[in-house]
Amino acid sequence: MSAPGVVIERRPVAGGGGRGEGPGDGPGGTGGTPGQLLLALLCAAYAVGALFGWGSEEVALFMGDFGLSAAALAAAVSCFRYARAHAGRFRPAWMLFALSSAMAGCGNAVWGWYEVVLDRPVPSPSLADLFFLLFAPPAIVGLLVLAKRPVTRAGWVCLGLDSWLIAGSLLTLSWSLALAHTARFEGESVARTALSLAYPLLDIVLVSMVLALHFCRSKENRSAVHTAIAALALTVLCDALFTSPLLRDTYRSGQLLDAGWFAGSLLLAYAPWGPRGAPEAAPPQRDPRPQRHASRPIAGSLAALTPYLAAAVCTLSILYSVIEGRRVDRVVVFTGCTVVLALVVRQGIMLLDNIALTQELAQKESHFRSLVQGSSDVIMIAAPSGVLRYVSPAASGVYGRDADELVGTELSALIHPDDLGGVVHEVRRFLAASPEQEPTTRIECRFRSGTGDWLNVESTVNRHQGGLIFNSRDVTERVRLQAQLQYNAEHDPLTDLPNRALFTHRVRQALGGRRCGDSGTAVLFIDLDGFKGVNDRLGHQAGDELLIQAARRLQESVRAGDTAARLGGDEFAALIAGDAGHDPAAREFQVHEIADRLRLTLSQPYQVDGSEVRVAASIGVAFAEPGISAGDLLRNADLAMYRAKAGGKNRVELYAPQMQAEVVRRTEVAARLRTALHDGEFALLHQPVVDLATGRVAAVAAQARWRSAQGILFTPAEFLRVTEDGGERTAELSRWLMEEAVAQAAERHRLGHRTPVSVRVPARRLLDRSAPLATVEALLARHGLPSGALIVELADSDPRLSFDDLEQRLVALRRLGVRIALDGFGSGYAAINALRRLPVDILKLDRGLVEGVVESARLHKITSGLLRIAGDLGLQSVAEGVDVPEQVHALRAMGCTHAQGAAFSGPLDEHRLRRALVRDDFPVPGGIPLPVLTGGALPPSALPSMRSHNETRVPPT
Repeated sequence: MSAPGVVIERRPVAGGGGRGEGPGDGPGGTGGTPGQLLLALLCAAYAVGALFGWGSEEVALFMGDFGLSAAALAAAVSCFRYARAHAGRFRPAWMLFALSSAMAGCGNAVWGWYEVVLDRPVPSPSLADLFFLLFAPPAIVGLLVLAKRPVTRAGWVCLGLDSWLIAGSLLTLSWSLALAHTARFEGESVARTALSLAYPLLDIVLVSMVLALHFCRSKENRSAVHTAIAALALTVLCDALFTSPLLRDTYRSGQLLDAGWFAGSLLLAYAPWGPRGAPEAAPPQRDPRPQRHASRPIAGSLAALTPYLAAAVCTLSILYSVIEGRRVDRVVVFTGCTVVLALVVRQGIMLLDNIALTQELAQKESHFRSLVQGSSDVIMIAAPSGVLRYVSPAASGVYGRDADELVGTELSALIHPDDLGGVVHEVRRFLAASPEQEPTTRIECRFRSGTGDWLNVESTVNRHQGGLIFNSRDVTERVRLQAQLQYNAEHDPLTDLPNRALFTHRVRQALGGRRCGDSGTAVLFIDLDGFKGVNDRLGHQAGDELLIQAARRLQESVRAGDTAARLGGDEFAALIAGDAGHDPAAREFQVHEIADRLRLTLSQPYQVDGSEVRVAASIGVAFAEPGISAGDLLRNADLAMYRAKAGGKNRVELYAPQMQAEVVRRTEVAARLRTALHDGEFALLHQPVVDLATGRVAAVAAQARWRSAQGILFTPAEFLRVTEDGGERTAELSRWLMEEAVAQAAERHRLGHRTPVSVRVPARRLLDRSAPLATVEALLARHGLPSGALIVELADSDPRLSFDDLEQRLVALRRLGVRIALDGFGSGYAAINALRRLPVDILKLDRGLVEGVVESARLHKITSGLLRIAGDLGLQSVAEGVDVPEQVHALRAMGCTHAQGAAFSGPLDEHRLRRALVRDDFPVPGGIPLPVLTGGALPPSALPSMRSHNETRVPPT
């Protein structure tokens, strides 16, 4: 077969048989080969016995009478049981066949009663003749039930005329040959003469119905109908031989003629249970291959020629009488005239029917042509060889090619070579499927247009006389739109880089395609440090322009084969393809080098709206490991990126397993923190603030400690990191800390300890509308604490906070008598601005300045300058984190007024705090003042003996 023929080459249905086969048509079918063999053996045995006279006259009489009766009754029982067990349109037919066979069985039984039991000839007429005559009417009606019912009145008329044509022709033939002699037989009674004529006339009617039914049979349960027709035809044939002059006078029971009646009864008994006996069975799956034999055309031709053959038989019977020199009987003339008249009427009906069908066909053809030619879809019919036999005119508008040009073209020559294999596979699969289960299929491929371009075509395919019908339409625009929508769904609209969904898909592909053990694939998570400040200062349009430039730099910096993507906001990512040929250490160094190059590239200045803008890049790197999923790899890179931001930003950080452990620990701590306050797991401690001039306690700083239910003690540095992102929990903890500190300070105040308490409050909490200033005033009034006994430490200096709102809040607090301390002074960019704008009373030096004040000359000068500023402004100064005596000595020499830390006392519970307040005396280290550092650090010989923080003793309380 040629290449185009391969496209629509048919394949037989898997497991299917030839035409007409079904579940009962094989050896395993109901009543299959074993039943047929048993039937053949019984008939052959009876025929052999009849041929040899059964061995004796008595046995011959018994088998000829009661044997036939038993076979007929078996047929009656079989048909009756089948009709009772199977409901359907054919049930009345099998009930009538059962009645007909019962009549035949009774007639043979009566015949045997006379011949075998009474041992005398059967009288004529007798009760047996009545039963035999009643055999034909039920069988005739049953055949009518089996026949395919006409759908029009003309069809019913034609069916009746066909039956009469057959019956009339047989009557004329039989009358000319034998019946006329029987009718003129003298000396016989009228009853005997009528009986002699009744048998052949009923047989003629039965034969007519058999022949008419053969050409008008229903398609349902065809095998059972054929077997029943054969059984009745065999019975009628034997009846005709019995009534013929040759055997009429010489017939004896048990002769070979009885074998025909016996076989007819057994065939009728076998008919409903034979192959495909169930009329309600599902229709068989037809083989899609075209049938090569001409059984259907021959059967159709014989059906059309039946009326003419009947008329020809009638004419031949009349000619036979004329040639023999006989006088043409009036019965023959009358029957012949009625046959000719029936033929003329039938021919007229068929002529009118043909005219109506021709007009309907012309109308449908016109309608079809208008639909096909006016349709915007292209309709093509392909032959089994793959050659186009018909193409609708719409091809010129859709394909840009004339329909006549396409006719005769091989279908495979018009399909894109890359799509041809898929089309062939789908067509073969479609042709191998059952037409009932899959009447159509849909195929999409590219089709060559008249300009040489390739069009995307969608075709609905149907079967058609061994070939295929393609109903095709141009869907090029739809395919382009789908491709555009798919692209938009997978790419960032601002930067045109792949988005998170496509990036994750490509990471999954890279991991799925890796060879086992290849850990070279890496994912880079990139975050732009300071991007939010650009949005706040220059606006979001400037921020978008910066993101576009950053995306362009990232795209240009990655290697060919790598993937750069924007995940959202100012977060980007890069997929570095693996290379199993490199050493793991060398591969790690190479990826780190790529990441550092990206960091430097993204950190270069950007020109946005004529201004130079700088941002940095924090990059996290995670390498693929055997068995890791795409989600885990992306999560690892994300954790490494956050570690880079926490480590100072503008750096590259490689993922390490402990990062995940830290995240898990923080998550667990955050989960336990949700219920810690309600379960009473938090405790309040106080650390004394000592006056460096007198050694007395000037204030106490309230601090929270969390002892979990598991007995783990968390310091503020641990659990406050967890609450940074949980605004609600931070606010709740701040409210608890303020209320507990005020309540305990009021209790100490009533006992005579009038030492102020200092409470650390984040600046954002002071601006929170859920915690108004009236709450602080109400809290002081409720517990009876003088307002001057409360010091609010202003924590964090977020530049995003409004200094105007913060200033108003602090002024209102000072009106209440609350003193304000600026916590962490010297650690942030906004410290000087806060000192300039905000009404504060106390400066608390940051722990980072105090820790290095002795060792570092730079920190010594900075701290000294800050303390000088505080003194000039008339503010008290408190040094936080003073842990060793050397720091106390240095700070005192610089003019610091107060200090807190392990050098004096650690955080104390309420009982120990009261003991310390009763003593109210902490020794301040004295000695020779340290020289002022003018540059560089002091030589070791000039420094007093110092201990590390871990070795510092905490004075007993």
